[in-house]
Amino acid sequence: MRNLLDRYFKDLPAEVPVLTAVAFCVALGFGIVAPIIPVFAQSFHVSAFAASSVISVFALMRFISAAPSGWLVNKIGERSVLWIGLSIVALSSALAGVSQSFEQLILLRGIGGTGSAMFTVSSMSLLLRTVDSAHRGRAASTYQSGFLFGGLAGPAVGGLIVGISIRAPFFVYAATLTAAALTAYFALPKGLGHPTKDSSQATELQEPAMALRVALKFRAYWTALVVNLSSGMTSFGLRSALIPLFVVSVLQKSPATSSYGFLATSIVQASLLMPAGRMTDTKGRKPSMIIGTLALVAAMLCLVMSETLIGFYGAMVAMGVGAAFLGGAPSAVVGDIVDGKKGGPVVATYQMMSDLGIVAGPLLFGYLADTTGGFKWPFLASLLVASATSVLVMFMPETRKPKVIATTAS
Repeated sequence: MRNLLDRYFKDLPAEVPVLTAVAFCVALGFGIVAPIIPVFAQSFHVSAFAASSVISVFALMRFISAAPSGWLVNKIGERSVLWIGLSIVALSSALAGVSQSFEQLILLRGIGGTGSAMFTVSSMSLLLRTVDSAHRGRAASTYQSGFLFGGLAGPAVGGLIVGISIRAPFFVYAATLTAAALTAYFALPKGLGHPTKDSSQATELQEPAMALRVALKFRAYWTALVVNLSSGMTSFGLRSALIPLFVVSVLQKSPATSSYGFLATSIVQASLLMPAGRMTDTKGRKPSMIIGTLALVAAMLCLVMSETLIGFYGAMVAMGVGAAFLGGAPSAVVGDIVDGKKGGPVVATYQMMSDLGIVAGPLLFGYLADTTGGFKWPFLASLLVASATSVLVMFMPETRKPKVIATTAS
């Protein structure tokens, strides 16, 4: 097992396996608690809309808190923001498990969203600052694999825990978050990140923070923002909000079919994450992003052109391909632009785009479904979003730095 882990994290800084372990703990706990949150909310005798708002308030507070979290990262360091944010989510989750009213529950989930933003921004900022340009794609993909495998394991464990009590998943979630916070506190080096053996990078780590206005001058950064927004709207927002309804009402299949489709997406993503990360580092960020965005276009085309089970599974597989190639490449672009400097607000803005897409996507596509009485227009809108994004990526500049080969005079 040790040899397997050594190969998995080969040539990556020590921070990467630590952050991957933290991501696994977070996703494991979230996968356990997420399915029962609306059910627990309805136990307070509220409407379905109110029960759904418990999920929305978490995402909304993540979005609102991302910018302050970026500022805090530059002030007190990634490590401190990371373990404090995880502790906030852990405490709020434990208290949510003993909440006695709907108002208490929604307040505590909102506080949890703030802590989640602190964790997300600080962990990505630390990852991108401590990994050199030649390994950023693989490092980002490896980090994403922690979320993926934790998310796959969570629901399986959650089915056993919810049988004990509907409140029990909140306490298990708090325990996994506590484990993540302790890992971050004790396993990560103190400070904003430490230099590697490369003296040039050591100098970079001491440079002033990169201002957001400077990053916004780079077309590649704008492209990464749009890609994250588009991915949030289509790969996450549309898939979570409308695909299950489409399966039941149009395909006339049971909700289990949606679960099988989601599983197919995760399996494909898991199998391609590491190859996609290596391609990002060897071939460049742009080719990986082109493949990822075109895969999302293909997924939307499957949904638009074929209201069949084959089209549905084709879309789910294509989404898995897109998620794999977009899991590391856009993040590597941001890392290339920050280039070892402190970049809390730069990373925070990038993270905000995904949350904005996850919030706005279901609202937009759900509105189109309600007003048109079907799924064709929501799928067409998502196809338009994915297609426009792929065109933007095709014209972005490459940010990967070519390797410098030393030569000696003859």
